[in-house]
Amino acid sequence: MNLTSTEAERYFRTLRPLVADIVECDLFVLPPFTSIWVARRELGDSNIAWGAQDVHPEEPGPHTGDVAAPMLVDLGCTYVEVGHSERRRDHGESDTLIGAKIRQVLRHGLIPILCVGEVDRGPVEHAIDVVVRQLETSLAGTAAADRGRVVVAYEPVWAIGEGASAADPDHVEAVHAAIHGRFRSPDGARGDVRVIYGGSVDAVSSPSLLVKDDVDGLFVGRAALDPTHFAAIARAAVGSRFKDVTQAQ
Repeated sequence: MNLTSTEAERYFRTLRPLVADIVECDLFVLPPFTSIWVARRELGDSNIAWGAQDVHPEEPGPHTGDVAAPMLVDLGCTYVEVGHSERRRDHGESDTLIGAKIRQVLRHGLIPILCVGEVDRGPVEHAIDVVVRQLETSLAGTAAADRGRVVVAYEPVWAIGEGASAADPDHVEAVHAAIHGRFRSPDGARGDVRVIYGGSVDAVSSPSLLVKDDVDGLFVGRAALDPTHFAAIARAAVGSRFKDVTQAQ
């Protein structure tokens, strides 16, 4: 819940030239609902895609204050974030509700970014158990053929927020490998799903995360509220294997 529409306009106009030559990875931003129209206007012919931070699980109708998937399509969105830990905490969102949102996002041709992650710091086995359970419940009603369209964002809750620090790269790699394992085809090949890491990502922590085989991208939060910092993190991706750098504002 950052940046007014006026502030977002300045942000996009500053960011765009800083990353205009980056073609090696997918860049996208997730501004508040009130600024998505600004993203469409300012980024429409750029290399930066945009999306939303949430969506209602049903079609347009009597749901005052909510935003439906067709509205996001009309605004040119590509991505929709679903299940962020703050939505789970502040609005009591369950994995079942998150699953309904994912299906709605897919139904309208958008790409869901499914956020998963454990609340408390602990051994990697605990993190994997929590994440796999969240994935199983959230995707239970999603057709197998559609699951490859989902981007999974691993965000350990204990690594998010003021004063927190990024998870150890080996911990992140182990959890990402487990997530990829959930989407692996019977012959052992990795599916199309992309797994990105979020949680105190900045220019210092990003290089050690980017070198990990199963880290396909980064989900950047408060560090990217400064467009120059976001651009620096994006540049760290150039030449790396990972696919995405995104900012949820």
